[in-house]
Amino acid sequence: MMAATYLDEQIRQLPESPGVYLMKDAEGTILYIGKAARLRQRLRSYFGRSTKLPQKLERMVSRVRDIDFFITGSEEEALILELNLIKRHRPYYNVRLKDDKSFPYLKIDTSEDWPRVYITRRLEENGGRYFGPFADAKSVRRALRVIKEIFPFRSCAKAIKGHLPRACLEYDIHQCSGPCIAAVSREEYTELIRQVILFLEGKQERVIQELENRMNQAAKDLDFERAALLRDQIQAVKRVVAGQRMATTAKGEQDVIAFAQEEDQAYVQVFFIRGGKLIGRDSFTLKGTRHEGPQQIMTSFLKQFYNSSPYIPPLILLQHPVEDKATILNWLKNKRGRPVQIQLPRRGNKKRLVDIVAQNARQGLEQLKIKQLAAPDMLTEALAEVKRELNLPRLPSRMEGYDISDIQGTAAVGSMVVFDRGRPKPAHYRRFRIKTVAGADDYAMLREVIRRRFGRLKTGDASTRDSWAVVPNLVLIDGGRGQLSSALEAMHQAGIRSVPIASLAKENEAIFRPHRTRPIILPPTSPGLKLLQRLRDEAHRFALGYHRKVHRKRALTSALDDIPGIGPRRKGSLLRQFGSVQAIREAAEEELAISKGMNPGLARKIKEYL
Repeated sequence: MMAATYLDEQIRQLPESPGVYLMKDAEGTILYIGKAARLRQRLRSYFGRSTKLPQKLERMVSRVRDIDFFITGSEEEALILELNLIKRHRPYYNVRLKDDKSFPYLKIDTSEDWPRVYITRRLEENGGRYFGPFADAKSVRRALRVIKEIFPFRSCAKAIKGHLPRACLEYDIHQCSGPCIAAVSREEYTELIRQVILFLEGKQERVIQELENRMNQAAKDLDFERAALLRDQIQAVKRVVAGQRMATTAKGEQDVIAFAQEEDQAYVQVFFIRGGKLIGRDSFTLKGTRHEGPQQIMTSFLKQFYNSSPYIPPLILLQHPVEDKATILNWLKNKRGRPVQIQLPRRGNKKRLVDIVAQNARQGLEQLKIKQLAAPDMLTEALAEVKRELNLPRLPSRMEGYDISDIQGTAAVGSMVVFDRGRPKPAHYRRFRIKTVAGADDYAMLREVIRRRFGRLKTGDASTRDSWAVVPNLVLIDGGRGQLSSALEAMHQAGIRSVPIASLAKENEAIFRPHRTRPIILPPTSPGLKLLQRLRDEAHRFALGYHRKVHRKRALTSALDDIPGIGPRRKGSLLRQFGSVQAIREAAEEELAISKGMNPGLARKIKEYL
């Protein structure tokens, strides 16, 4: 009560001015940093008696014991201060770029006599040109490798006097122009660095045109060795340009940003388009996104990313809107020196481009989850947790996941996927066509699949490493208690009583085990739960893929299968000529009669049946 009274008094004394506030707990740890156009009004929105806050903010507010603040001259000043304080303190309840100590950049120090292109994490106002930021050292090294293969700039830090007796290996393999042995003049080297800058700015066509002019001049001067080197350089630039072109039409300079979110992290993709070409892309991970909406996540990323970026394009395309758009636009305009537009395209080429980036973000998030789970220490922890929480007799080194896929009983299939020590083992995956169940009875279909699989367990030959003969340490069923009971019944019918079994239901991600009245609920961040989810999802993916294949084949052929006189050869010929059963149905009888292998009687019969 005393803490609440103290906070109420603090908030009453706050000014109605722009500024930044810092919420702290009892130990003085900063929990959250935010900006406001009117400090007192904003803080009241957290602590008002009738205020209904999201779950994340409720937990945060319950821990707040003190508030510190800075008054600024404008909302834009507050935004800049907020970003700097978040970067310095990295509060737990702020959405924050993962490991954002400092981004790596490519730097060209144009104040040097013989400039180099190198990686740095420090932005300095010393006249150098910076390109980035990049997500990590790996991506910036990849970019440096690409330009180094095209432009022979020096990468050493030697003092260049031009009188060394011999150049290094890079000169011999044409990846350095050799200023240390005076193989290139100051003017020629300056021109080379200018082309590197144009390339990094996305102006590759201009680079190609200039190189072609120089190549033609070298040929006229009968300097064929130099002309050949320039030709190879032009081809290398063209290869890069060809890889940058996109099916979606994009004009001018723009950044396109989209993300995918799951639990407490979001995976952001940024496509950099310059001169209508995709010159690069990068991905970033945001932490602390649980219970945050798309608008808050996009706003947090946009501010943190462009706070560190040395270049801001005139147009930014976003997947979701941002908060405080006017303030952010004014801030970006001042950083760029010219106006900046933020757009949320709803149709046309720009919308297609945003969709492409969003799709890349979703795929990237899936890959990130796999990488995180595949880390050896994480897998060891996950397997140990599954053993402990499910009360298994031994570590689940081999886990088998099962799922059924059908549409109201048609084209029904089952899947079996295998994880060996937590990793997928596709060579042991198996598919099942449902043979004994008519109609939509998922329980009966599951019983059939389990009976067939564990029937093979007895007949398989372990000495020949037959995958059917390997006994799993855990069987996981996609579904709830009903699916678990059906699978358990089928295992008993097959004479299998010692293999542990569980089911994982999508609703609430509850885990069911035989002879337990209550489901097992693991925390959303649990490594063991993530491993079981991945096994369940892989079984679903594998079953769905097989179901689509079977359904597509049946849709193409089943309507022709029952027609007397239409065998596989005539059926194949008709489908090749007309493309689909629907097209055959719509064709005239005369048109069918003159088709390869057909006659008027068969044509009439097809029309009657279809």
